[in-house]
Amino acid sequence: MNDQKLTATIDRILLPDREAIEAAERHLNNLTKPPGSLGKLEDIARQAAGITGELTPDLSTRAVIVMAGDHGVCEEGVSAFPSEVTPQMVYNFLSGGAAVNVLARQANADVFCVDVGVNADLSHSKLLGRKVRYGTANMTRESAMKKEEAVAAIIAGIDTVEELYNQGYRMFATGEMGIGNTTASAALCAVLANMPIEEAVGLGTGIDEARRQHKINVVNRAIDRNRPDSADAIDTLAKVGGLEIAGLVGVILGAAALRCPVIVDGFISSAAALVASKITPRSVPYMLGSHLSHEQGHGQLLQAVGLSPIIHMDMRLGEGTGAVLCFHFVDAALLIMREMATFESAGVSQG
Repeated sequence: MNDQKLTATIDRILLPDREAIEAAERHLNNLTKPPGSLGKLEDIARQAAGITGELTPDLSTRAVIVMAGDHGVCEEGVSAFPSEVTPQMVYNFLSGGAAVNVLARQANADVFCVDVGVNADLSHSKLLGRKVRYGTANMTRESAMKKEEAVAAIIAGIDTVEELYNQGYRMFATGEMGIGNTTASAALCAVLANMPIEEAVGLGTGIDEARRQHKINVVNRAIDRNRPDSADAIDTLAKVGGLEIAGLVGVILGAAALRCPVIVDGFISSAAALVASKITPRSVPYMLGSHLSHEQGHGQLLQAVGLSPIIHMDMRLGEGTGAVLCFHFVDAALLIMREMATFESAGVSQG
C-alpha cells in the first residue's frame, strides 16, 4: 500500500509550467528596471510561476514542517548533546519557544511538529503523531531501518503535506529535530553525492576536531557495514539515513506533487532533498535552497541537488530556521510582480 502511494505521488510530479515561466519573464522585463537587475528575486518569481502555473500566486498561507526522529548511531558518541534532547526540543517546538517558532511568527507561518521516529512516547494536543518506529538502529552494527520503514516515513511526510494542503496551505518549509542527524546526513552525502567522507562530516552541534575524526570513522564503519546501493536512494536512506530525513523526503515529494513550493533548510534538509532528487529529478524545480549552512559539506551538497542558496548567514541550527527566513524573500519577489510599475504605466522610456 505504501509503495503504491509513493509511486502514485511520484507520477503526479510534473515539469514546471513553461508558459507561466515565459509570462513571468515577459512581465519582469516590462517592469521599470534594467532586465535581471533584481537578481535572485527574479529567479524566485519565475520559479513560483512555473511551480503554480500562476503569474502572481497567493502563497501567504504557509507551513514549516518539523520532522522529529532519533538515531541509534548516537551510541557511538557522535554528538555533543544526548539523545534525550530530541523529545525535549519537540515539546519546545510545540510550546512555541524554539528559534523556528519565533522566526515563523515573524513570517506569518505556522509550525507543525511531526513525531516520525522519536525514541519516546510523546503526548501533546498539537503534536502530529506519525511514528514509524522508536528511533533508528545503530547503523554501525545494522541497517538504520528496514526499507519498508523508510518508505513508511516518506509516506508520513506526504500525508502531512496533503493534510495541510487540504487546510489551505500552499507553501512549505522543511525543518527537523534529531540528535545525531548530521552523522546520517553525512553518510547520505558520501553515498548519493559521492562526496569524500572527510568533507561530508562537519562539527554538527559543536563537537571538537577530535570528535569529528571519530565521527568520520563512524560514518566509514556504517557504510562498510551496510554497503548501501548508491543507485537506489531508498536503499541508501534505509541503511544509513534517518526517520526524520525520510519524512522530509516525503514533504518534498508531496509538495511537488501538489505544485507547491518547498523551501529547503540546511544540511539535514538538503540531505533529504538529495534523496528526493535521486528518487525523481522532477522534484528539484519545486525546491528553493534557503541558505548556505556553516556545516561543512553543505555547499557541495546543494550543488549535488542542483540548488543555489538564497542567503548566507553562517547559520547551523536546523529546525527550519534558514528556510523560514526565506519566506520573506518569496514575499518580496511576489510583491515586485504585483505592485511594481511597468514602463508603460509609469510613463518611463524603455531602453
